[in-house]
Amino acid sequence: MTARDRDRRAEILAGAAALFAEKGVATTTVRELADAAGILSGSLYHHFESKDHIVEEIVISYVDDLRRGYDRALAEEQEPRARLVNLIRVSLEVAERHHGATEIYLNELQSLRSLPRYGTIRRARSAMRKAWIATIESGIQAGAFRSDLDPQVVYRLIREAVWRSVRWYRPTAAYPVERFASDCASIFLDGLTTPGPRVS
Repeated sequence: MTARDRDRRAEILAGAAALFAEKGVATTTVRELADAAGILSGSLYHHFESKDHIVEEIVISYVDDLRRGYDRALAEEQEPRARLVNLIRVSLEVAERHHGATEIYLNELQSLRSLPRYGTIRRARSAMRKAWIATIESGIQAGAFRSDLDPQVVYRLIREAVWRSVRWYRPTAAYPVERFASDCASIFLDGLTTPGPRVS
């Protein structure tokens, strides 16, 4: 593959991710994908076998980036709270790089199961879930996190809140990803109340 072909593929994928996120995969046509890339519909098949292939490339790139980021983040820290902050930070950073893919993943998970390469997506999802659960369970075992809460429930609540923040949060110099990740962890771990008697 030439550098020009790689650049063209990247342009097609970027345009397709934006369209799929906005309109949905099922309602986006091949002609619309080609128009967004400034090429003829037939030329799209020079780069991709089908619309499903485009969806796969977008989502697999996203989940692979997340999985690698989680691996690096967890290797850097051993303290449970810092590990949780790192997982949140990586989730936000990757979502910023793959904004459209994040929306597709959140909106189209059921339809993604019909893709030929869904097995690759499923394995990445499983690895990511294990990273979150292991972090939460290690915090419970260390006495840093509450033991009366189900780690699966905690994981789902945090994941959904963090991943869906892509719809409204944009990093700025005044409020960068690092601060947002720290604030998210603080809310989840410390809550909104100030120190004092617990309200039952």
